Amino acid sequence: MIGPTLGRYFFRRYAVITAWNFVGVAALVYIVTFTEIAGRAGDLEGYSARWALGLAALQLPIIMQQAVPFIGLIAAMATLISLNRKYELVIARAAGISAWQFLTPIALGAFTFGLFSVLVLNPIAAGAFSKAEAVEAAVRGASTAANAENERWITQRTSEGETVIGADAALQGGTELVRPVFLILRDEQIVERLDAASATLRPGHWELRDVVRRRGGEAPERLASAQVATNLLPEFVGQELTEPEAVSIFALPRMIETAHSFGIRASAFSMQFHSLVTLPPLLIAMTLIAATVSMRFTRVGQSAAVILGGVLAGFLLYVVSVLVRAFGDAGFVPPPVAAWTPVMVAMFFGVTFLLFREDG
Repeated sequence: MIGPTLGRYFFRRYAVITAWNFVGVAALVYIVTFTEIAGRAGDLEGYSARWALGLAALQLPIIMQQAVPFIGLIAAMATLISLNRKYELVIARAAGISAWQFLTPIALGAFTFGLFSVLVLNPIAAGAFSKAEAVEAAVRGASTAANAENERWITQRTSEGETVIGADAALQGGTELVRPVFLILRDEQIVERLDAASATLRPGHWELRDVVRRRGGEAPERLASAQVATNLLPEFVGQELTEPEAVSIFALPRMIETAHSFGIRASAFSMQFHSLVTLPPLLIAMTLIAATVSMRFTRVGQSAAVILGGVLAGFLLYVVSVLVRAFGDAGFVPPPVAAWTPVMVAMFFGVTFLLFREDG
C-alpha cells in the first residue's frame, strides 16, 4: 500500500511538471497567435501592435483549453519517465508497490488539472473568446471584406416582412450584435440592406448605430442610427448567433434548456457541455495511455521512441474525439454518447494493457 508521504510526492511531481508544461505551451501559443494575427490583420486601418498583443492574450485561454488533453498526456509521460530515470519507480516496485498504487496520485493530479480547466480556465476562456470576437470585429469594421466567412445568420418575420440578420459576433446573451448586416425582403426580393457597426435588441425593434443603408440602385446613405422592427427574443438570438465556445460551463445548461423551449436543436451547446464534463476523466485516460508507454524502465537512448509512441497514441485519441464530436455537433450521434465514447475506449485500453502487464 502506497503511503501518504510517497503519494503526495508523486502528486507534487506531476503538479509541478504540469504547471511548467502549461506555462511553456502558453508562452509558445501566445507568440504564434500574435504572429498569426499580425500577419492577417496588419493591413487593417485600426491595426496596432498593442491591439494585436491584446487580441492574442484574449484568444490564448480558449486555445489553451483545447490543448489541455495534450498537456495532460505530456505531463503524465514526463512524470513517469522522470521517476524511471531516477530509479524511483524501480524502488517503489521493489518495495511491493504496484503500478495501480503509484499511478493513483498521478491520476488524481490529472483529475484535479481537469477540474481546474473546467471550473476556472473555461469561464475565463469563454469570456475572453467573446471579448476577442468583439475586439477583432471592431477593428475589421473598416474593411468591407471583414470576416464574412465567420458570420452566422438568422431570419425574422414580422408584419412588415422578412429580414435576414447576420453578425460577426453576438454579445450579452444575444442583445448586442457586432458589425451586423440586415437584409430586408419584400416578395422574396431584397429591397434594402443595412450595414451597421453595432446593433442592440430593444423591446420590439433593433437599434442600429453607424449605419450604411443601400436601397435598389440608389447611392449608399450613411445614417447615425436606424431602427428595424423585430419580434425576436434575446434568448433566441443568442441561441442562433452565439458560438458554444463563448458560453461557460455554468451557462451552458440554461442555453440548452432555452433552445429546447424554442424548439431549436441544441446539439452544439450540448456537445460542448458534455465535452467539458468528460475532460477530467479524459485526462485520467490520457494518464493511462502515458503509463502504457512510459512505465517500463528505459535507458536514455530509448526515451525518444517512448515519447513518440505516447504522442501518437494521444494524437489518435484526439482525432477520434474530433471526428465523434463532429457527429455530435451535427446531431447524428447523441452528444453524451459522442463525448463519452472516446474516453471510455481510451480508459478500457489503458486498463486492459496495465492488467496484462501487471497481473498477467
